Amino acid sequence: MLCACLAIAALAAAPSFAAGAPAKARKVIIDTDPGTDDAIAILLALNSPELDVRALTVVPGNVTAAQGLQNALKLVSLANRCDVAVAGGAEHPLFQKLITAEFWHGKNGLANVELPEPKCKADSRFGPDLIIQMVHEAPHEITLVPIGPETNIALAVLKDPSIVPLVKEVIVMGGSISGGNVNAAAEANIYNDPEAAQIVFQAGWPVTMVGLDVGNETLFGRKHLAQLAKTHGPQNDFMVSVLDFLVKLSEKFGDTGSPMYDPLAVGEAIDSTLMKTQAMHVDVETRGEFSRGETVANRRNEIERNVLHGDRYIIEGVDHVKPNVEVCTSVEGERFIQLFISRIEGK
Repeated sequence: MLCACLAIAALAAAPSFAAGAPAKARKVIIDTDPGTDDAIAILLALNSPELDVRALTVVPGNVTAAQGLQNALKLVSLANRCDVAVAGGAEHPLFQKLITAEFWHGKNGLANVELPEPKCKADSRFGPDLIIQMVHEAPHEITLVPIGPETNIALAVLKDPSIVPLVKEVIVMGGSISGGNVNAAAEANIYNDPEAAQIVFQAGWPVTMVGLDVGNETLFGRKHLAQLAKTHGPQNDFMVSVLDFLVKLSEKFGDTGSPMYDPLAVGEAIDSTLMKTQAMHVDVETRGEFSRGETVANRRNEIERNVLHGDRYIIEGVDHVKPNVEVCTSVEGERFIQLFISRIEGK
């Protein structure tokens, strides 16, 4: 009888999970260039029980590497999550000069909102080395979520290709199959380091691409801003300020809301039912004058076989090409935005 009573008491004291919440959180490393939408993505991840955020590795992109590291430390400090390792990585893209985007993100990358000085400290490890170490420590368990240029991920692969079969999945925020936002062809994260993106896309691990196509269906507008502004807390109020900046910026360019690009990649890690995907073979254009940085997606996964006969090529058939990316093609945009709001309100 005593044993039974103790068992009942233990069950009563055990933590309960919300309906539908997984018993085991997904281990993720977020590679980031914070960045307003990176900040939104990071706070969403840190407030989602489905995710076990092991590290933030910082890459230059929206801001310089130094500014990005400072921003990442301020964000984990704001969330009281000094348990999350924050490490600096590459200082510049693999082969081109860095392009920063303070025009879109504010002078400090965080919508010109000044957060308190960070109480969390930077990890001394080099970002790509940290990725390699954590993947080996938890084989087949780590999901990489690069939401900036993919320089750090590419450097990790180049240094230690053995991590490729040990990574559970790579969820990339980047690319598009319907035109770019930097120019007619290229999306910003891919454009900032096309060679790195090509390495990541061709590495041989499972890749999911959360691109502009679905991000443009998640417009955070005035009604959402008013909804989030009804509640308060340090993270909540910071998000309201950042999203107010982004909504005003979107309206300046004739849009009705701000696309939730980076947060949506985190959303895919939280709940893959938010989006539908299609398997495609995707390459990154690295040489085109007008198309450098374009993600070239083969929707049919077929190419014509041209065979040289004398002075001309003759089409002799069609060859199949193996898909290497699950490309997100549609999203339940409002459901995702409400998921985000539910995780941040009152925090």
